[in-house]
Amino acid sequence: MGGHAGGDTASTIAIRSLAHIEQDNLREDVASVANMMDVSVMAAHDAIVGKAKRERRLSGMGTTVTAVALVAGYWILAHIGDSRAYLLRDGKLMQMTSDHSYVQHLIDTGHITEAEARNHPQRNVVMRVLGDFDIDPHPDIAIRKAHPADRWLLCSDGLCGVLENSTIEEVMSTVSDQEECAQRLVSMALKAGSTDNVTAVIADATLALDADAFDLPHQTPLVGGAAGASLEPIADIVNKPIASAPALRYGKQSPAQRAAALTQDNENETVSPRVAQPSHMREDSEELSNPDTGEIPVVQKQDGRYSADPNDPEVADAIHHEKAERRKASRKRRHWTRLSTIAATILVLMALSAAAFGAYNWSQSKYYLGQSDGVVTIYQGVPTDIFGWKLSHEVERTTISTASLPQDWIDQLNSGISADSLDEARSHARLISREAQKLESSQSGSSSGSSSSASPSASSSATSGASASASSSASQSASASASESGSQS
Repeated sequence: MGGHAGGDTASTIAIRSLAHIEQDNLREDVASVANMMDVSVMAAHDAIVGKAKRERRLSGMGTTVTAVALVAGYWILAHIGDSRAYLLRDGKLMQMTSDHSYVQHLIDTGHITEAEARNHPQRNVVMRVLGDFDIDPHPDIAIRKAHPADRWLLCSDGLCGVLENSTIEEVMSTVSDQEECAQRLVSMALKAGSTDNVTAVIADATLALDADAFDLPHQTPLVGGAAGASLEPIADIVNKPIASAPALRYGKQSPAQRAAALTQDNENETVSPRVAQPSHMREDSEELSNPDTGEIPVVQKQDGRYSADPNDPEVADAIHHEKAERRKASRKRRHWTRLSTIAATILVLMALSAAAFGAYNWSQSKYYLGQSDGVVTIYQGVPTDIFGWKLSHEVERTTISTASLPQDWIDQLNSGISADSLDEARSHARLISREAQKLESSQSGSSSGSSSSASPSASSSATSGASASASSSASQSASASASESGSQS
């Protein structure tokens, strides 16, 4: 419950909380294992609540739990929620759990019948479940003596909600292979129109045999439902290879023909089952499996059996084929990555080029006055450059020499005097020329005034009979002129 992410997380937490029971040294103590299952389910509830509090996106997640363990000749059943456990014994199917749901409460109190419950609008409302809810999380615990040939079905309400008990009994009685039995039940439920998660586990009680004394095929546990999305952590927990269920198969001659007939559509549907190895096995056989996930493809052999042995030639061929496909896909991704990089680079360069072109066009609509070789010059552009690329060029030179200009005017010319047009730049140049001429005239007038005052001063000295001893040539000439004038007098 809680969407794909929430439901997957909640169910995975529950699986991890219970998986350790297989590894503990309490397999002969029925009461201890029963108590451990109860405590483990409660621990799963606490872990789910804590996870939901830490990650608000998982708020409202939850899961049902139905688990059965065989301990010292006894079945121990732990149950909470509306998933179910069925026991087939001596050809008779018995429902071993009671749904913790609202419609089951209505049935128990006599308000509705079981037939009415199937279509009740609130049939999916649970009253006890593990999750981020304020409801009772304690599971039901039951212990029952095990008999040889007992067969269990643990299933979600997506299966038992659409299949009749008689149909389930027929399939469980007539299909001896556990894997095929589970696959057929799931397939029938899906084809019958189930809109909910459909999960089925088949477990048989058999007399123990010495595997080393017989040529027995290796059996790999199968994982389905929400847990199938994350096989590697479960493989590490149970310390053995874990497989996802192979493609669904069915038989048309089943007595439950009315349900099986619905499987005639999409007969070519295929699912690629996988096997995930524990971490230590992945390290030892990295070359024989997917190094990223440790998965080995499950191959259906010609005799109909499935194999996930990496040393099997057919499995080895499948591994080799998958690696080749991954390399091909990797090359294709790199190719598209390179093309994308090149395309992005081209787009960036085009954008930069367009920006540079626009900036250059704008700059060429401007003019400014500067200087070149000591002469006031008109430039087209702006007085700057980009990465060494000058944004201006000389248009025409004037006859104005910068030597005749004040230093502050020269500083302005070095920075550039802006103009919006060539005519405006020429107008500025004419203004500078006129001001320069005025300045030059002013300086010339000042020099003339200085010479006139010198002559009268020298003449006065001569008249008084004083000798002119000035060292400058101007003073000497004046003295001579004055002396000559004095002689004439």
